[in-house]
Amino acid sequence: MDIAVEEDVRIPMADGVTLSARIWRPTQAEHHPVPAVLEYIPYRKRDHTRARDETLHGEMARRGYAGVRVDLRGSGESTGVLDDEYCQRELDDGYAVIEWLARQPWCNGAVGMLGISWGGFNGLQIAAMQPPALKAVISVCSSDDRYADDVHYMGGCLLGDNLSWASVMFAYNSLPPDPALRPNDWRALWHQRLEANEPWLIRWLAHQQRDAYWQHASVCENYQAIRCPVMAISGWADGYTDAVFRLLENLDVPTKGLVGPWSHKYPHQGVPGPAIDFHHEMQQWWDTWLKGKPAPSQPSPKLSAWMQEAAEPATRYHQRPGYWVGEAQWPSGNIHHKWLYPHRGGHLHATPASASEPILHIQSPLSLGLFAGKWCSYSAGPDLPYDQREEDGGALFFESNPFEQPMELLGEPEFALRFRVDQPVAQVAARLSDVAPDGKATRITYGVYNLNHYRGHNQPEALEPGQDYSLRFGLNHLGHRLTPGHRLRLSLSTSYWPLAWPAPQPVALSVITADTALGLPVRQAEDHSAAVAFDPPAYEKPLIVRDIEPGEQRWRVLRDLETSASTLEVIKNDGRYQLSDIDLEVADDTREYYRSIGDDFASIEGEVVADRRLRREGWDIATRTRTVLQADAHAFYVYAELDAWENGQRVFSRNWHERIARRYV
Repeated sequence: MDIAVEEDVRIPMADGVTLSARIWRPTQAEHHPVPAVLEYIPYRKRDHTRARDETLHGEMARRGYAGVRVDLRGSGESTGVLDDEYCQRELDDGYAVIEWLARQPWCNGAVGMLGISWGGFNGLQIAAMQPPALKAVISVCSSDDRYADDVHYMGGCLLGDNLSWASVMFAYNSLPPDPALRPNDWRALWHQRLEANEPWLIRWLAHQQRDAYWQHASVCENYQAIRCPVMAISGWADGYTDAVFRLLENLDVPTKGLVGPWSHKYPHQGVPGPAIDFHHEMQQWWDTWLKGKPAPSQPSPKLSAWMQEAAEPATRYHQRPGYWVGEAQWPSGNIHHKWLYPHRGGHLHATPASASEPILHIQSPLSLGLFAGKWCSYSAGPDLPYDQREEDGGALFFESNPFEQPMELLGEPEFALRFRVDQPVAQVAARLSDVAPDGKATRITYGVYNLNHYRGHNQPEALEPGQDYSLRFGLNHLGHRLTPGHRLRLSLSTSYWPLAWPAPQPVALSVITADTALGLPVRQAEDHSAAVAFDPPAYEKPLIVRDIEPGEQRWRVLRDLETSASTLEVIKNDGRYQLSDIDLEVADDTREYYRSIGDDFASIEGEVVADRRLRREGWDIATRTRTVLQADAHAFYVYAELDAWENGQRVFSRNWHERIARRYV
């Protein structure tokens, strides 16, 4: 099908701001209107997502839809400033964009929302506002709960990703519109953004518990507000897997869930593989809900999930062994909980420990967690967890006997813990690993929990040293097949840095095994040979990117055995490349450093430095952002820098130094 592409369509907002859209649509749409599918994010359609957008929106236009990619206000060529994620103004703008699309002569009045991460979030959030033209949503790698299940906090613990993600947006918000599209006002808009660019980390650290700030735009506050069909998608290497299962369970509309082996990627570009023909899945969904075509005669499962099989631990996988399974409903009657119980001697048995068993103790080294990988795998390597034997020397762990029969696990493991601590602020990390006969341990799921939140995330309180407490929390959902000869290991630690920011002081955790248990979501195994199948990806790959300098993706652990200093260095250098169709050179080099010294909890430091550059003949823009996060027992300290250059001359510079009190974190 022939398509037309409009590079910069201005969509007016009520306050005079215009949002810039790139639109792909069939050429015949002027006479035969088609549905519109909107992706609404701040990641610069002109350059950063350009190649990916071609694979997504260009392909859907060839299949009879208008693909619409809109930059949020204050990003790309959209005017205004971007203050924060998911603010009400953003959602109101999105509602207005949907109304505008439905009125266009080439649109049949039906609009869908598609998005990954930010776009997956606001697709759900705008659906809860019920714009009449929004008929369906596909939400990929997103969450229904901004506090409990996003990049900021996990189990009430501050995530290291909170710093790195804030730094990503600090860098994005420093970039200008392209003067090729806005020749008259690009510089004024750029300086408006630079003046307004505040490190969002400061705001996010000010909200350390579940309060109104996080409740806003968390659709779990009222699932019933969403009245259109939702397809929810994620991957086992992604940070947002759990939301798929909650949405299937709680939404009262037609839903479909899909979980592959992937990281934070669209399924047609999914790694670890296998990637799938996501365009076919989208087309069936949109055909049903935007065009009113009959659903396929063969009903698909409510949940399709990749059941991962044993694999040696690695920080990067090209393909993850496994197979697809389907569940007609979720929650599924095909899943039951099997409880295992820790015992002295490091054993994990099917019978509870007796009250006479001794209390077990652990005080983990601060360096435990250097091999944890990232909370959310964005690049699918080398940011996946390493061999867990590197971590378990500082953990309290319990191991099952070798399995005699295979066991499929699908869903959320539960961990019930009876404990006491010797400090008023403490956390626990719980990991499950598949241990092969040769001893190699592959992490299959984990969870971290702020023990001060044992009454809930909205009412943290100091712990009384020596007093007994009880807590139950879920680990991340998993889909994994344990094979004969392998063992299951439960590992507990009192820190997991830098995945989660540690407690203010070293903590000794006492585990009362008689009241501690692990619940596994065991799936009744079936013949899976024909349960679910997906074709491999089939789409046109754009030839618009010309590499100039290669990039580099590295995770390096540096240990000084004399000083006990540890540093995790994360290099995410996308290299330098040219977008040939718009004659634009792009470079992005980000470095992250997470440091500590021995068990000195006041030595903890995270630092992110991001260098961005946009260049064509006669126009050369560079920005550098730097963010440092430190802490003592009483407060967090944020140091930030922003510098910008035009044609080699620095035109903007600003520094920040902020103190934010710690509140049981």
